[in-house]
Amino acid sequence: MKAVTWQGHRDVSVEEVADPIIKEPNDAIIKVTSTNICGSDLHLYETMGAFMSPGDVLGHEAIGIVLEIGSEVSRIRPGDRVVVPFQISCGRCWMCERSLYTQCETTQVRGEGSGAALFGYSKLYGQVPGGQAEYLRVPEAQFTHILVPEGPPDDRFIYLSDVLPTAWQAVEYAGVPDGGSLLILGLGPIGDMASRIAQQKWIDTIIAVDLVDERLARARDRGIQAIDLRDHEDDLAAVVRALTDGRGPDSVIDAVGMEAHGSPAAAFAQRVATVLPDAVTEPLMKKAGLDRLSAVYTAIETVRRGGTVSLSGVYGGMADPMPMMSLFDKQIQLRMGQANVKRWIPDIMPFLTDEDPLGVEEFATHRLPLADAAKAYEVFQNKEDGAIKIMLKPWG
Repeated sequence: MKAVTWQGHRDVSVEEVADPIIKEPNDAIIKVTSTNICGSDLHLYETMGAFMSPGDVLGHEAIGIVLEIGSEVSRIRPGDRVVVPFQISCGRCWMCERSLYTQCETTQVRGEGSGAALFGYSKLYGQVPGGQAEYLRVPEAQFTHILVPEGPPDDRFIYLSDVLPTAWQAVEYAGVPDGGSLLILGLGPIGDMASRIAQQKWIDTIIAVDLVDERLARARDRGIQAIDLRDHEDDLAAVVRALTDGRGPDSVIDAVGMEAHGSPAAAFAQRVATVLPDAVTEPLMKKAGLDRLSAVYTAIETVRRGGTVSLSGVYGGMADPMPMMSLFDKQIQLRMGQANVKRWIPDIMPFLTDEDPLGVEEFATHRLPLADAAKAYEVFQNKEDGAIKIMLKPWG
């Protein structure tokens, strides 16, 4: 089959790889009909190469048709249409029983000290072949699936794999009080979708910040008050406070993560790390503070005293400096973590209707053949051609 493979720093290519097969009785094989490039795939493309191996199959957002199931899989059958969550979870362990699917004890990657295994996301998370491919093997398929109906286009459901539950959890974790205010830092796919979900939850004041024209325009077109960071790099906190009764917002979502704009020292460290041998870079990234932290610092600075910061942007440094005095003095609640996908599916499904209140069917800015993946990664990384979300079609 054809699949998108990691070959090195800023180097991906579509290669012919072996077709997946049933290896365990709880496996399934699906034919992928659509698959997305995620913002966190760009971390592998740019900064986390030390945990990748040439030939690793990328991707963790996929929808497709079940072709084959193992002997212990009973909840789906060949011909079913399924979305595949980005995390692999069993649904029956102590963690899964508490809806903490990102911490599944059956698939935890204990050798790396990580939580549940993820599709297409480095040896830190199990080095499981991903979904940017024609076919995908799904371990723990009795639970690692979301059954969706036939009929509507893939666009309606594919974001259940990651974008929708990640954005939903970000808003839930933000805990905005009735009549309250929410600031969203970053209008990439997660921040954009979080703003749409916040609107559906009738949050009174929603403010978003970005510095990409197309992202700002998308938010404004949907009625979001969007601030251009390029105009307010030095006074953003003051501007936001002026919009929120002088206190700051009740809650802030950081939807940016480790590659935030405005962190020159960390940006330099990341660039250096990408050219060092893996044997040096891997322990460095595990033990050093290599994240660009300007977004989380901004969240802590702008949120009101007694407010909540919800982190959905990916961070990877083990020794990143945090302003503990500010966190303590301002009595800030900090919530974070990868989305527990299936925890939120029942809440999200009522919004995936013909009326499309979240705009999922027009959410992707680009729909390209799988064969164009290398160019798609380059365009997405460089924020060219208005690229905000890219969908790949393995079958034309």
